[in-house]
Amino acid sequence: MTTETPAETITMFGADWCRDCIRTKKQLDELGVPYKYVDLVADPSAADVARDISGRTNIPVVLYPDASFQVEPSNADVESKLRELDLV
Repeated sequence: MTTETPAETITMFGADWCRDCIRTKKQLDELGVPYKYVDLVADPSAADVARDISGRTNIPVVLYPDASFQVEPSNADVESKLRELDLV
């Protein structure tokens, strides 16, 4: 990745062909939660970053401001984590 993100920002690694990525992006958008989207098609090297974070090749990888992450999270998982962080 070439840009620095503030510590309070959620970063989502995904691809436009991934149904789970589309669903998670839509959820974050609908909840009005700001996040940085890293498109793994546009920036293939970022896939290494996502894999280093999660230890897996599955996407999306959602990295939270508290340094925790979720891989292929359900909408309920995302919402629960956002509530825990007082982001919704």
